[in-house]
Amino acid sequence: MIRSVTYILMALFLVSSSCVSRRSKLNSRNLIPEKDLVPILTEIYLTDGLLSIPRINLKYAPFDSLSTYYYIIEKHGYSKEAMDRTMKYYFIRDTKELVKIYDKVLGILSEMESRNKRLLELSRPRNVTLWPGYDYYFYPDPSGSDSTTFDIPVKRPGKVTVNATVTVFPDDMTYKPAMTGYLCHEDSLETGRRTFTEPVYFIKDGHPHNYSISFTSRSKDTLMIRGNLYDAENMPDDWGKHFEIQNLNVVYSLIGL
Repeated sequence: MIRSVTYILMALFLVSSSCVSRRSKLNSRNLIPEKDLVPILTEIYLTDGLLSIPRINLKYAPFDSLSTYYYIIEKHGYSKEAMDRTMKYYFIRDTKELVKIYDKVLGILSEMESRNKRLLELSRPRNVTLWPGYDYYFYPDPSGSDSTTFDIPVKRPGKVTVNATVTVFPDDMTYKPAMTGYLCHEDSLETGRRTFTEPVYFIKDGHPHNYSISFTSRSKDTLMIRGNLYDAENMPDDWGKHFEIQNLNVVYSLIGL
């Protein structure tokens, strides 16, 4: 991108003889200050990159691309003639300083790219590797098993989704088996206000199905998700349950406040 825009600038500011007379003497007076030149060049590079995207280029096709660059220059309070004079001076008289200016532009662009990559990474769903329980549940289990209840701390605003593959066999004796849960403050799990999510009911056909249950926190305080992977109305003793749970994972996504 840097090389392509450099060619644009050379064509735009050096080849054009209508704005700067060939007899004009090149000197360092009346140049655009570096503190303003750097943001101008940065915006020109960004604009050139955006115009290379077909969808954006098609939208702005009726506009002359050079007019877009002129607009950027004028928006910063300078004329096309001032920009032409400044770039011509650096290209011909002070290329070392021009390299330093480009380095600052590249530094800004690199920082913007890194910041946007971090924001993009944060905005993507991410799998939490540590599920707070077993990776696999099966009932009836002759060897015994841990409870299907779980607690997941939510330390910042976001959406937490619990995913699982559940197989409920036709001879299961529970009534309306489902994945359930609620969100509450970490310090008041038993007595505090609870925000329940809609239960996700299972199909009793002996085939594996993928299920998800989601919780949304908009609080900056640490909240706790308390749930049950296998809950039911009128739950019988353990011997009446017949199910299998696997492929457990937790996905966290950022949300806008």
